[in-house]
Amino acid sequence: MPINGWIEVDDHHCKGCGLCVEACPQDVLELNMERLTPRGYHPAQMIEETCSGCGICAVVCPDAAISVYREKPQRQAKRARR
Repeated sequence: MPINGWIEVDDHHCKGCGLCVEACPQDVLELNMERLTPRGYHPAQMIEETCSGCGICAVVCPDAAISVYREKPQRQAKRARR
């Protein structure tokens, strides 16, 4: 089972440069053209639930506006020995 990931974008730091969108190997990011940050930029957002939590978007972000989170899949309970 793959690791599930997600991101949070800090609107106070994101300048809508799109570097994270271009760098995302899962193609799950885009700029939200219907919303503006307090500084007047279109922020990045996740558009798919298939983020792996790789962190590449956070590494390429020049303003450190992206936080990446991962959730490990739960293992199935081991069978009881007889």
